[in-house]
Amino acid sequence: MNAALLLLPRTLDSFILREQAEDLSRSPGVTALEAPRLPYGVLGRLPDGLARLVARVLARTIRPGGELRVVVIFHPFQLPLAEALLDRAPSAELWYSRWDRYEDAYDADPRTKRRLEALHTRAARRSAFTFVVSTALERLEHEAGREALVVPTPADSFPAPDPGSAVIAVSLGHLGWRVDWKLLRTVAERMPELIVLLVGGWRDDQSGEDEDYVACRALPNLLWLGFRPDEEAARLIVCADVGLLPFKEEPFNDAALPNRILKYARLGRRTIVPELEGVRVWERAVVRASGADRWVAALREHAGARVRPDAELREWALAHTAARQNEPLWERLAALGITQGSALTPPGSGRAP
Repeated sequence: MNAALLLLPRTLDSFILREQAEDLSRSPGVTALEAPRLPYGVLGRLPDGLARLVARVLARTIRPGGELRVVVIFHPFQLPLAEALLDRAPSAELWYSRWDRYEDAYDADPRTKRRLEALHTRAARRSAFTFVVSTALERLEHEAGREALVVPTPADSFPAPDPGSAVIAVSLGHLGWRVDWKLLRTVAERMPELIVLLVGGWRDDQSGEDEDYVACRALPNLLWLGFRPDEEAARLIVCADVGLLPFKEEPFNDAALPNRILKYARLGRRTIVPELEGVRVWERAVVRASGADRWVAALREHAGARVRPDAELREWALAHTAARQNEPLWERLAALGITQGSALTPPGSGRAP
């Protein structure tokens, strides 16, 4: 059987052209050979004589699985080993895949760049078939008087959920005891189109023993973004269709009025909440839903809302300023002869705040 060897510059899993290598390896005659224990970066930097000697030793350990007809390299530093293999199979061809301008790499010092340029030129001249990922690389080969074929890179293994059906939600704040992890897990598993941006520090110390929390940590459509400053958090809310308050329905949460509801509303986003009483204060801004079925329905109803934010809700929320909320307190202070100041008392002024 005729055989081809793909000399991978690293392990298959970490190779940027993994999909291409996997596809070619579907042929029983093609073997993808991962990098040897001696890194190609070391082999390629050795002086020519020593590099050839070491490469010959490495080549003796390689069994192509048939009559070698093709050796494919993906980096100039692989050329010494390829040449050693071709010396053992004079009728075989060298194929050269160029997916970068290696000699201009950011991390290469001047000496390494010169070495890369020399190896690249030698590989390109010997290559029976050079394929490149871009027309820019094709042009460089043509300018040097060589032929090259453009073969762009695939991305077969990269996930591609349907963006047209996506529902993007955001949850800002506490990610520990108060969260109904069973509810969040059930909803996320039922809705592959759902993406939840979890903004806030997660609390393994509070929920690490909860199997639903553990499952949520592993779900691909729950994105755990950690703490983000307000300026960043606000822009993440802008990316979402709807806000979430996935709290448990229990007495501690029932009386609360989480401030995140108003934060979502300031950006024209409503909040899906459980059947909690405290949130009725901001009834205008919430969608109350109990149980996974109603949460799924509510989420799907808000799909695409990120491109049509609720301007009236935003105006309503922006009007909820500290001065407005504090009106009853100012009235009581005024009754005691304490008038409203124009600014906060500067630190160290000696006056009580």
